[in-house]
Amino acid sequence: MGKYQLDSKGKAAVTKFHEKQKPAKLDKKQRLEKIRAEYLKKKQTDK
Repeated sequence: MGKYQLDSKGKAAVTKFHEKQKPAKLDKKQRLEKIRAEYLKKKQTDK
């Protein structure tokens, strides 16, 4: 086994870090859909 053992919380943090470092390779349609969903979610919470 490795020297450093991560619990599930640590593994989630590492995964999140690596996802941020990885360049986004989404096509334009997926990116627009994601932005639209975030906008609608934000708009609902503002009410």
